Amino acid sequence: MSSCNCHQLLSPLPLALPSSHSPPSLQTQPPPSIQKPTASPLTSKTPPKPTSPSRSTASWVDALRSRTRSNDFREAISTYIEMTVSGARPDNFAFPAVLKAVSGLQDLKTGEQIHAAAVKFGYGSSSVTVANTLVNMYGKCGGIGDVCKVFDRITDRDQVSWNSFIAALCRFEKWEQALEAFRAMQMENMELSSFTLVSVALACSNLGVMHGLRLGKQLHGYSLRVGDQKTFTNNALMAMYAKLGRVDDSKALFESFVDRDMVSWNTMISSFSQSDRFSEALAFFRLMVLEGVELDGVTIASVLPACSHLERLDVGKEIHAYVLRNNDLIENSFVGSALVDMYCNCRQVESGRRVFDHILGRRIELWNAMISGYARNGLDEKALILFIEMIKVAGLLPNTTTMASVMPACVHCEAFSNKESIHGYAVKLGFKEDRYVQNALMDMYSRMGKMDISETIFDSMEVRDRVSWNTMITGYVLSGRYSNALVLLHEMQRMENTKDVKKDDNDDEKGGPYKPNAITLMTVLPGCAALAAIAKGKEIHAYAIRNMLASDITVGSALVDMYAKCGCLNLSRRVFNEMPNKNVITWNVLIMACGMHGKGEEALELFKNMVAEAGRGGEAKPNEVTFITVFAACSHSGLISEGLNLFYRMKHDHGVEPTSDHYACVVDLLGRAGQLEEAYELVNTMPAEFDKVGAWSSLLGACRIHQNVELGEVAAKNLLHLEPNVASHYVLLSNIYSSAGLWNKAMEVRKNMRQMGVKKEPGCSWIEFRDEVHKFMAGDVSHPQSEQLHGFLETLSEKMRKEGYVPDTSCVLHNVDEDEKENLLCGHSEKLAIAFGILNTPPGTTIRVAKNLRVCNDCHAATKFISKIMEREIIVRDVRRFHHFKEGTCSCGDYW
Repeated sequence: MSSCNCHQLLSPLPLALPSSHSPPSLQTQPPPSIQKPTASPLTSKTPPKPTSPSRSTASWVDALRSRTRSNDFREAISTYIEMTVSGARPDNFAFPAVLKAVSGLQDLKTGEQIHAAAVKFGYGSSSVTVANTLVNMYGKCGGIGDVCKVFDRITDRDQVSWNSFIAALCRFEKWEQALEAFRAMQMENMELSSFTLVSVALACSNLGVMHGLRLGKQLHGYSLRVGDQKTFTNNALMAMYAKLGRVDDSKALFESFVDRDMVSWNTMISSFSQSDRFSEALAFFRLMVLEGVELDGVTIASVLPACSHLERLDVGKEIHAYVLRNNDLIENSFVGSALVDMYCNCRQVESGRRVFDHILGRRIELWNAMISGYARNGLDEKALILFIEMIKVAGLLPNTTTMASVMPACVHCEAFSNKESIHGYAVKLGFKEDRYVQNALMDMYSRMGKMDISETIFDSMEVRDRVSWNTMITGYVLSGRYSNALVLLHEMQRMENTKDVKKDDNDDEKGGPYKPNAITLMTVLPGCAALAAIAKGKEIHAYAIRNMLASDITVGSALVDMYAKCGCLNLSRRVFNEMPNKNVITWNVLIMACGMHGKGEEALELFKNMVAEAGRGGEAKPNEVTFITVFAACSHSGLISEGLNLFYRMKHDHGVEPTSDHYACVVDLLGRAGQLEEAYELVNTMPAEFDKVGAWSSLLGACRIHQNVELGEVAAKNLLHLEPNVASHYVLLSNIYSSAGLWNKAMEVRKNMRQMGVKKEPGCSWIEFRDEVHKFMAGDVSHPQSEQLHGFLETLSEKMRKEGYVPDTSCVLHNVDEDEKENLLCGHSEKLAIAFGILNTPPGTTIRVAKNLRVCNDCHAATKFISKIMEREIIVRDVRRFHHFKEGTCSCGDYW
């Protein structure tokens, strides 16, 4: 007699092994409630009259079992009804067969009636075969309570009883209870089978990583000791290792046995895809095809995400052709969804839509894939129209994935003005507390510039996942609140998750602090770059190395960018060189970095290397952004002929059509070199349909550098017509007038600014010190060391004058006397930041300062003297480029 009551297994954790007790009897505990259904095969208003049994019970059972084995479940139930109407008595062979048919149809009410009949005829618990089938039936059709009642009444449990019970617990996601049942099964000295191991492996895979992996390894060790090397056991163990983040262990197991089937290959391909190891997923898919293993919908739906993320459109098209040749796959909604996603991710949205249109039985997953595809490709209005069509025409209600997919389109679609209404609709659908929808809402509001609402949603969330934290960090970075992003990163790591859900698959246990992943790092590193927070950036880099994230292509690209923008071009190049894989973004980032540091020749060399690698079959080919970075590099280094030659050959040699941004870059290239007339002519030769704002802005900036009033007025007139509310246009024109001594015209421009309600962005500089970023505004007196800084600068100014420094008062754009102008120059924000660095760091320490505007002529000249007098290297990043000051010279060669 059994000593395990399954209700003990469902008690609150932690669970102890059950104590011995007697099983309840059928007299004291009735079977699960049996209701008379309104529409059941076993119920009829006019039942047929009994007929004499012309067939034996054995022949009825044979027919019943045959139909069940053929998956003709309705026919099987009809045969059972005919059998009972004929007067034949069901036995312990008939009940298991018909109950399997009921399980196949998931018809609980019919199952309950057959259960009642089994009890009536004495097979409810006395026949272990019937009882086992009842456990299986309730596990698939009923509730866990029904499963437990039947299981507790089995007087002579066998291996199948326990396997059915454990499988049912897993089906209801009672993972800990399934493991307790497994232990109880062992206490009963019951022999374990492959079916037991498969269910227990599934339970282990759904625990926290440390606990699940420990038990999973024990389970694997047991299978090796007993010699259970069956394919489906190995498949279950492979899936367990992969879900617990040990894909390499899964791969090793895969390679250790020869009887691999389609499930084995599918498990590995899906494991690689879900772990972002897309190249390996494709490699295994090719091997699977070469070995002649049949492909199914799971194979296709698992490998297409790899094609999507790697943008391997060629492979994706080959797979699509295979799908079209196999009728079973054409109408598979999951395959269709993966195809739509692949085409949209490869920017072939029209091809994705054709796949969508040719599938007749569209499930909601397919609608979600198409809506998301439109949104990802900036076709926001089409995404919203399809969303409405799904509701109004197809009659489908959105699910949480739908809402998360359509919300980005709501943000960017200008025609959708009442953006907050989608929030109200989500609440109306009952998704207010769903964390996936909450994450999407936080992202939506942050992109709308309403971070306060995002913060409210975040703070009110009952449960958070890692995406919630990443979304908030991203929102802070997008809104320029970089310090908040870094603070939240720190909080994310130390937060004990009292308001957080079970950890992601790669997290160790429930309740601990969240570990930043690749997305977290690639999101927060731009914040370090913007603040020039090199210490925090290095700390994050160290974390990435410790957690094997540094080789991730997105993290690596972000690190290259961060080091470059913090003034460490050598470290940027080192990270670039150590990356095992590089995409076009990685190359573009380093080319831009070289340009910003005035290394134009190096930028051109990198571009040539990139082209050469692409010619050898590399995936990173120059795109539109690549040429923007190269032109900018040429502009900052005065490489006029090189830049022009590349501009006029970019379409012929590289297949990239010039855009308005390319024209703007080349106008800057010419204008910065003083070739203002040529720059003006280039603007006038731009195609009529191009946006000329960038080109006119480049020309206006060049006129400011070279003090060309006439062309500056022309450029400003065109700009103010196109963008009347942009402050920088007014400021540049006012600066041109002020530099030329045309004070009345300068004052008129500033008057127009006030009338238009346009405000100039104040000059701001910042410097990192002891893991904190210190900001300074022009004329700042709010900093705790303000008085000390101003006094230091006055003393330093006297030393500079003795070395030959002469203040450039043309940089003061106010009509005041010379002494006042010199005082104003001392209060420029970058000088205050440099003074702070000198006073608070040891002699010889490199000082790194960032500024939101262009460095003025006077500050540039003064910093050269400061670097020589104080014997410091000073790195200043302004809005356009880097200046490395050392021993009285600047890396820009006074060309900026």
